Amino acid sequence: MFCYQCEQTAKGEGCTTFGVCGKDPQTAALQDLLVYLAKGIAQVAHRLRLHGQATGEADLFVTEALFTTVTNVNFDPERLAGMLRRGADVLAADKARLGDEAATLAGPAATQITGDLDELTAHGVQVGIPLRRDGLGEDVTGLQELLTYGLKGTASYAHHAVLLGVQDDEVYAFFHEALNLLAENLADIAALVKICLRCGEVNLRVMEMLDGAHTGAFGHPQPTPVRITPLRGKAILISGHDLLDLQILLEQTAGTGINVYTHGEMLPAHGYPELKKHPHLAGNYGGAWQDQQTEFDEFPGAILMTTNCIQKPKGTYMDRIFTCGLVAWPGVAHIDDRDFSPVIEAALAAPGFSDDGEDKTILVGFGHHAVLGVADKIVQAVKDGAIKHFFLIGGCDGAKSGRNYYTEFAEAVPNDAVILTLACGKYRFNKLEFGDIGGIPRLLDVGQCNDAYSAVRIAGALAEAFGTDVNGLPLSMILSWYEQKAVCILLTLLHLGIRKIRLGPTLPAFITPAVLQVLVDNFAIAPTTNAADDLQAALGA
Repeated sequence: MFCYQCEQTAKGEGCTTFGVCGKDPQTAALQDLLVYLAKGIAQVAHRLRLHGQATGEADLFVTEALFTTVTNVNFDPERLAGMLRRGADVLAADKARLGDEAATLAGPAATQITGDLDELTAHGVQVGIPLRRDGLGEDVTGLQELLTYGLKGTASYAHHAVLLGVQDDEVYAFFHEALNLLAENLADIAALVKICLRCGEVNLRVMEMLDGAHTGAFGHPQPTPVRITPLRGKAILISGHDLLDLQILLEQTAGTGINVYTHGEMLPAHGYPELKKHPHLAGNYGGAWQDQQTEFDEFPGAILMTTNCIQKPKGTYMDRIFTCGLVAWPGVAHIDDRDFSPVIEAALAAPGFSDDGEDKTILVGFGHHAVLGVADKIVQAVKDGAIKHFFLIGGCDGAKSGRNYYTEFAEAVPNDAVILTLACGKYRFNKLEFGDIGGIPRLLDVGQCNDAYSAVRIAGALAEAFGTDVNGLPLSMILSWYEQKAVCILLTLLHLGIRKIRLGPTLPAFITPAVLQVLVDNFAIAPTTNAADDLQAALGA
């Protein structure tokens, strides 16, 4: 196997024997084949679109296939094989619709997805990164992978929006166009950089769609205190990102006496009116995804994983953890139809919390609607000199060393500065006390990783208020990355022309020195160094 799509890849170069995430070689090969198949389907779908034909089956399959191969989503070879066979049917049907032109297509569109699990695995080995890298070189392959990972992240957000009934045909058209170019082995570096930035532009649209889907279904987030200690009683822990799954779980557990706790990226759910109205949404338990083996082991109830972030479950809680949607792990019970009865039964059979914990809370709910509602106060505080700087400190958390940097940076931010944060990187510092500036909290939790859209809206509104652009604001972005959703968000920020982003704790292995230089020259992007020096640089000291 070879995989270097996440930040914690082995030796900072690539996982070649077993994924640091827990992915085994068979799963890696099947995922590579699934991406390859998605490229083939896109080749056909792109041409069908040029002929004015609909591509509905291909649209949804490609979106699911890309999301399925995001880090920490699907580790189950049998489920991956099932997706491959379904995709083969989509490809065959669309090739038949395309007619004679389909016979002229080479590469992924000409592939045959057949055989048992071992044969599919062997096929996947033949279409992985190493063969392309040998033929195209590291720079071109790295840029192709940058685009691939950006597409994966964008597809994950698009999938969430689709589940809430929101989609955009132009987004699907871009997926097919971009994957078609990858299938044709686009090797021009300037052209690859250009389409990577287009991916960032499309991702901005997708995050806007998802923001509208979330606020349309659940209301605009409101500043809300969230309990971070348990209450006595039976319990279910829900992790991941899917707010619809949480809503349905809350409805199905109403009146059962079971308290529902959020975990990881589900924390922002507490700010949404239609979710927090449920009195048994009791609080948030634990921290970021990488601590789940310890935290899930200690949690005395059932656990539901809704999207990516799953780690190999320990045997001690294997009988009370469940997956749903695209997430899967071999041997873990999977919920296919959002009937969470097995989860509820497991929670009732578990002991639950024996006592109430100390009453402790943190604040969430500072999406763009809430923050822009007090924008005049923020602007006046800047004009009065009470607020001198803004820091966006957030992104993915991870298990690899070096991430204490973000805690140290947040702790060192001066008292006349405000910190915006989002995604699970905030768990490095969101339980610290930062106080406020004239009633404005110094730590504003904007939400999930996809809520980078809110951060963009907030920054844009402030820039407009001060008659400048985002780069002209006293704003510094200190970002952490782990997986492919962070990649598409970075591409969005670059598309917007935002400069001087600090990215860490390490730079992507697929970004070669030559490609990095392009990013440095055009966007002044820089790796994190140490908190003290980076803070002084941000403040212009």
